[in-house]
Amino acid sequence: MRAYETLDQLTAPQRVAIVGASDNPTRIGGRPISYMLNHGYTGQIFPVNPKNETIQGLPAYAQISEIPEEIDFALIAVKSTMVAEQVRAAAQKGARTALIFSSGFAEMDASGRALQDELVEIGNNTGIRILGPNCLGLFNAQSCFFPTFTATIDRAKPEVGGVGIASQSGAYGSHIYMACHSRGLGINHWVTTGNEADIEVAEVIKLMATDESVHTILAYVESVKDGALMIDALETARANRKPVIVTKVGRSEIGAAAAASHTASLAGEDKIYDAIFRQYGAFRVSSTEEMTDLAVAAKPRIYPAGKKVGLVTISGGAGILMADAADALGLDVAPMPKESQDELKEIVPFASPVNPVDVTAQFFNDLSLVPRFTRAMLDKGGYDALVGFWTSIAGSPILGEPLLAYLSETMASYEDRLFLHVMLAEEDMHRKYQDNGFPTFSDPTRALVALNGMMFFGQSFANNTQEDTPDLPAPTRLEANMNEQQTKAVLASFDLPVVEDRLCLSVEDVRDGFAAAGRPVAMKILSPDILHKTDIGGVMLNLKTEDEAVFAYQQILDNALQHAPDAKIDGVMLSPMIGDGVDLILGAQTDPIFGAMVMVGIGGIHAELLKDVTFMRAPISAFAAHTMLERLQLYPLLTGVRGAESCDIDAVAKTISDFSAFIAAHSDQLSSFEINPLRALPDGCVALDALAVCKVSGG
Repeated sequence: MRAYETLDQLTAPQRVAIVGASDNPTRIGGRPISYMLNHGYTGQIFPVNPKNETIQGLPAYAQISEIPEEIDFALIAVKSTMVAEQVRAAAQKGARTALIFSSGFAEMDASGRALQDELVEIGNNTGIRILGPNCLGLFNAQSCFFPTFTATIDRAKPEVGGVGIASQSGAYGSHIYMACHSRGLGINHWVTTGNEADIEVAEVIKLMATDESVHTILAYVESVKDGALMIDALETARANRKPVIVTKVGRSEIGAAAAASHTASLAGEDKIYDAIFRQYGAFRVSSTEEMTDLAVAAKPRIYPAGKKVGLVTISGGAGILMADAADALGLDVAPMPKESQDELKEIVPFASPVNPVDVTAQFFNDLSLVPRFTRAMLDKGGYDALVGFWTSIAGSPILGEPLLAYLSETMASYEDRLFLHVMLAEEDMHRKYQDNGFPTFSDPTRALVALNGMMFFGQSFANNTQEDTPDLPAPTRLEANMNEQQTKAVLASFDLPVVEDRLCLSVEDVRDGFAAAGRPVAMKILSPDILHKTDIGGVMLNLKTEDEAVFAYQQILDNALQHAPDAKIDGVMLSPMIGDGVDLILGAQTDPIFGAMVMVGIGGIHAELLKDVTFMRAPISAFAAHTMLERLQLYPLLTGVRGAESCDIDAVAKTISDFSAFIAAHSDQLSSFEINPLRALPDGCVALDALAVCKVSGG
């Protein structure tokens, strides 16, 4: 199929056929014509309906082939069984795109799936692109092109602006549009993709990311078919400094091999989407309200790269509420420098100048306090962004306009700083503030949530450099059903740190191994069939004497015989005890959509209970591995708490990076891979256990 080079090729055609056109402007086949005629579309419209000579004042044609010239675009609104014929006819007339309103395809049953597959085949053979089927359409507010039957156009004609909406759901896409319109956001492009027989949301995101008229992208996603395309779209948006704000619905678990490893049970589909969006710079939201709040905050196109926020308020209580919300979001509510606090105290002796900075009710008497306090916070406090709480005062016909004038004059010298405002006011006052570069919110917590999103984008844009990701090693052939010793040998062959161990098949082997270790040892059952050794009494630790080791050997074999009588037993492993450290879980899952995903978290036998894990797509750099570790709730364990020695975090990060390269190189052979625990030590780290689950024997 012909790829679009620009968004206009999809959303700004000049010669459009409407198949199934209606003379009734309220019907599905009539709404698009009515919208375009009433709103000033300057292209040619060719209604196609054999029952009418004219439709809404335009000449009608019995079939596409009778249209006297080539067309760019065909909108099809006929029965599902008739759609394929119309798509073929549109392709023969030169149409680049066929937008299909019709339902009754893959969303219905097997026969519908066959009809949809036929459309895909037509597209592959002719090069025509297909939007839908079962699609609500699109619009381009700039060109007044409205091939859609959404009723929202009746209520609110789109205003030209910098927001683009890409949605798999037509109805919910309409909801997003109306929510944005109610907040004063101009929507240039709105595209719904329906069943996605051909054009996916990801492709629309990428087109919007390269279009100069779009500066913020809102996306509603139900599923992703082409993971590489979605990643490319998000990378393109980030490279062009365009925030992608995404709602992803549908939470389910990847069932494959979930019982085989902690990694598989922890790696649900939703966690993978979370990781992909975060890694490639999209901000995931959980509600339409949050989505529109972030879109409002993005309107000035200022994305602070830091997390330091200053709070200025006329209410001490609101200041406390905002400080709590900021802290919960991980924002830095750092205090003003002591000398600056003293200076502000001289201006208003009863003010609270720490942060939050409380201007107090003196604000009513002297609005000039706002610029004086604001400049002090930006110049002396060094805040990356400010949030101001003005409640209903900003909406006052007496104070609102002068306050805006002071703010505009002040912030003209700080074009790289974002200033959000919390205010209760009429819509026109909100519009005035926003038109002057000040995003407004009715609730302080919502303002902080939106600011957190802008800071996420700022950091993502600032870090969008070519990271020093490791080169992939030459893969080796992995055997199916490898036991732990074989699995660790594979890791060692790729220079990953693993504990030394010795295979014991007899009491004499145990005695020799203990003597060679020269210190307390650990012993474990070795079997490809026993995945969770502790559960069957297959692990004995801190064996300090030779006799203890011999007894443990015999006990481990007895336990295996009792609890796993059908398991293949390869022997017992003996290894030296490793010093105290922090046990991590380092795992990987080959996701069917996005490929190799690496996971790190707090490990040991409680890994699934704690669920303190984070994911990234492999391979990753050591820098990215540091970021993964810092996201863990229990990350302070690695830096040393309550007098404990800190771990060698650089060594752990390098191991994660090297492991991710190994996984990426073998993703075609692996379903999952797990090191649990990876013990982080004051000097280095070491894998104490490893489990590989291969897709097929021999790769």
